[in-house]
This record gives sequence, structure tokens and C-alpha cells, in this order.
Amino acid sequence: MTPRRVSILGATGSVGLATLDLIGRAEPGTYEVVALTARSNAEELARQAVRHKAAHVAIADPQAGIALKQALSDHPEITIGIGEPAVVEAAAMPADWTMAAIVGAAGLRPTLAALQQGRALAFANKECLVCAGSLFMTEAARCGATLLPVDSEHNAVFQVFDGAQRSAIRSITLTASGGPFRTWSRERMMQASRADALAHPTWDMGAKITIDSASMMNKGLEIIEACWLFDLPPEQVDVVVHPQSIVHGMVEYADGSLLAQLGSPDMRTPIASALAWPERMAAPVERLRLAEIARLDFEAPDLERFPAIRLAREAIKAGGIAPAVLNAANEIAVESFLADRIRFLDIAACVEEVLSRSHGDADMPRSLSAFDDVYAIDARARQLARDLIADRISDPQSRTTSS
Repeated sequence: MTPRRVSILGATGSVGLATLDLIGRAEPGTYEVVALTARSNAEELARQAVRHKAAHVAIADPQAGIALKQALSDHPEITIGIGEPAVVEAAAMPADWTMAAIVGAAGLRPTLAALQQGRALAFANKECLVCAGSLFMTEAARCGATLLPVDSEHNAVFQVFDGAQRSAIRSITLTASGGPFRTWSRERMMQASRADALAHPTWDMGAKITIDSASMMNKGLEIIEACWLFDLPPEQVDVVVHPQSIVHGMVEYADGSLLAQLGSPDMRTPIASALAWPERMAAPVERLRLAEIARLDFEAPDLERFPAIRLAREAIKAGGIAPAVLNAANEIAVESFLADRIRFLDIAACVEEVLSRSHGDADMPRSLSAFDDVYAIDARARQLARDLIADRISDPQSRTTSS
């Protein structure tokens, strides 16, 4: 059997490491690792490259590149690229299957480079579709690429979505754990600390995604992603809070059938689904024992305590630059919260204000006809967010938490 050539963008993050774990458990000769990339974790990148006999590695942070060269000094067979352009070059190396797991808008350029190979692209980077949905899907069709969603919710829907019966599909439903603040009052959330927000009750994820889960912006971004991925209007994409995180996604059909994918809350299940597609592979996840679980709870999201879902729906309905502005503002707000510069409820408030300011901002691009437009919109929205947060810090009376 010819090995499937794979590359992993964001190899040292939680999704990247889970992917490598599955590759390492597969039968020898099943997979051949072409390239691994990371932002700055040189030690882990080198360790994984040696373990999986990667042909090439690339690291975005030039300073970390020094450490990467040192760590691989005894492995001249592994070539090394340093800097953000090198990550894009690594993504463009010929591979049969690429995992795009670079968090945030920073993943757009390398993911696009991988997409343009016209092969299988497994993506955990929802921001590509949030920021550039129409452009990205058009490019995927032009290149003949196969898109394999890795987010547990979109992968679940993908598994039960019958494309041949598209006209019979009434809606899809994405589930949300509710995060650490599911039962908190808004007053209590005003005082939430960084540690509180990072204490996710179900999933083990990176800091940025964990904060997005706490604010439910993650679910908002997933609504936008689902609209593009499954070619559905936002009215046909529902969200339900499901604290057990056992049911990951559902598709409702016209005859009343509601098909769901269930699984233990372990990212290796959707990754395995994408990695072996169109076949199935074994994954070392805990088997579901429904009698032991005993109950599954569902509730509607509270849009007053979690306005991020509303903001995302408004952005996808507005279209144009709005989703890219939403994402950029959120990334800066989350970064500021993690740095203890703003409070938790300031995140959504900042995003809403940046969206409002973007309408009348003379320096904000209005066109969204090329990927360069996306990069320009992203840069300007980030600056608006930084300026807004600086104003909030200098004027405490403007903070959401004082209202």
C-alpha cells in the first residue's frame, strides 16, 4: 500500500498533536509525514519531527528558528524553514492530505496554499471560512480540493449530511457545551478571572479557543463556518447547549428524521474521521456506554449572557466585510483578556463596538473581491480593536463591567 503523504500545519497545538498521536498508532507505512509547522514551540516541533520522520519542518517565529536548528542539528535529513513565508512554503509542499490547525486568521495564507494543491484538506481553522468564506469556497471548487471539517460539530454534521438529499434538509444543529460559565449569572461573569475562563468543563483545548468557548464566540464562528461549508442560510443553522458534549451535531430532514453523531468528547474521533476518509480507522477513545451516561440534556443558549452568538449571526447576515471584522476584533479582545488588560464581558462588547465603528471608518476597505482585501480588512479591524481597548483602559468608566 502506498503511504498517504500528510502535512500538519500547527503541529504543536492540541489538534496537531492529536493528529500525530493517531498517525503514530497506525500501521507502519500507512502515513508518510511530509511537513510539520509551528508558531514558536521549537522543542516540541523538533521532537515530533524526529519521532515521525518528517521530511521538512517550518517555524513562524524567527527567534524560535535558532532553537529549532539546534534541536535538529543531529538530523540533517530534516530540512528547516524559518519565518512566516516558510510556513506557507511548507503548506504548499505536495501532500495527499493536510491538517490545517493554525489558530486564527494567521492560518489563512498557509491553509490557502495547502488548498491550492487540490487534494484533501482537513481544517480545524474555522477562521478561513469566517474571514473569506466566498473566496475560500470558490478557490476550493476551482482547485478541486476536498474539504474535511475537523471541528467536532462540523465533522458530526458532515458524517450525517446527505448531499444527495439536500432539498430535504430542513436544518442542521451544532451543539455547545456551554463552557465554564453556562450557569453563571451575568453579574458573576463580570468578575470572571482568566483562570475561571480557561477552566473548560469538557474539552482540553488551546487558550484562545477555550476563551472563545467561554464567551460562546466559538459557536458564533462555527455558525458562519457551517453556512459556507454546507451552503445553508443562517436561518437553517441552529445551536443548542448540550453540557455532556456527547451529541456533536444533528441534521433534520423533511420527513421528521433527526440524524445525530454521538461520541466521547475526544478530538481524536473527528480527526480520525478526516484522517482516514473515506474509510474508517481505529482511534483510542473511550467508548460510549449510554446506560452509564444515563441522560443527555439540551437547552437554548442565553443570548443575553452570551451575545457573541447574536453578533456572529448579524455578521453573516450583513455579509461583506462584517465576518472578517468580527473575527479580527475578537482575536484582539481575547488576546487582551488573556493579558489581563480587559475583563471577560468586555470581549463581546469590544467586538460589537468595532463592528459599529467599522461602518464609518474611512480607512476600512469595503471590497472583498480578493484575498488581499481580507488581509487588509483584518489588519484595519485589529487596529480599531487595539485603539478601542486602549481607550477603555484609560477610561474605566467606559468599561462594560461598570454598567
